[in-house]
Amino acid sequence: MALTKKAEQPFASQERVLCFHHEMLYEAKVLDSRQTAERTWEFRIHYKGWKNTWDDWVPEDRVRKFNEENKELAQQLQTQARALTQKPKSIGAKKGLAKNGSDFSTPRGSEERYTSAAPLGRGRGRNRDYDLEHEENFLARPSIKLLIPDHIKAMLVDDWENVTKNLQLVPLPSHHSVNKILDDYLALERPKRREGSTELDVLEEVVLGLKEYFDKCLGRILLYRFERPQYMEMVAYWKSTKPSDHEEFGKGPGDTYGAEHLCRLLVSLPELIGQTNIDSNSVNRLREELSKMTNWLGRNATTYFVSDYETPTSQYIEKARGV
Repeated sequence: MALTKKAEQPFASQERVLCFHHEMLYEAKVLDSRQTAERTWEFRIHYKGWKNTWDDWVPEDRVRKFNEENKELAQQLQTQARALTQKPKSIGAKKGLAKNGSDFSTPRGSEERYTSAAPLGRGRGRNRDYDLEHEENFLARPSIKLLIPDHIKAMLVDDWENVTKNLQLVPLPSHHSVNKILDDYLALERPKRREGSTELDVLEEVVLGLKEYFDKCLGRILLYRFERPQYMEMVAYWKSTKPSDHEEFGKGPGDTYGAEHLCRLLVSLPELIGQTNIDSNSVNRLREELSKMTNWLGRNATTYFVSDYETPTSQYIEKARGV
């Protein structure tokens, strides 16, 4: 009778690791390991600097390799936790206002983006008592406190100024489309994840989910008013039956738009996730993956962000003002 192949053990005894305790990553050491009936691994963990009474058996998906990428994530989570416990010094700080007053806690920045439909099915107006959400239900909504790298914030402010103040546009189609950027990240991260692991499943689901979210959200909440005529031109190309048009401009938003609009989606996600029924464990995993992705995108900003915006014709500007 053939023997069942034993699943590879991802962490060795006495290995230095990082381990999640609630929402934070701490340095730890593997003391022991065992397999469950479902053939998954559990590890007995000792947290560095903690008493032995805190030693605990934890599932594999709470343990991370002790490498530079995960150390950066741990530091980011600590910075975020400290920021959340500090009292805001002003109304602007409380609302998360960045340079030039742009609010990165919402998808709209300082100028309300034009939308032809309410985002994700939310109504425009609610004036009936039974439509109002109870406070306890609102506070119980899941949230992702995503920490965006400062230079990505600065690029988003520049993006806002270029479009709304300078009346310029992001050139389309992008040399590095949203789908290509996400595929690049997937190709980079996949070899780091063990086949069949929860980490790999989460990675693939997040990439797929971002692609779907981007396609659905672009025309609803990710555009400034000045970009609407450009978007309508793109919609006309996507609806074209000529394959040659699709080869040049792609088949949809994810094939045409790039890093600037992807980052607008990323800063919108906390608000969007608040409208879902996702559980807290999934929120934590999603936040971890998104934090890694934004750090990676920040390190490769010069590759994926455009260096020069284009100035449209006077006819376009007049058309945009009439939208």
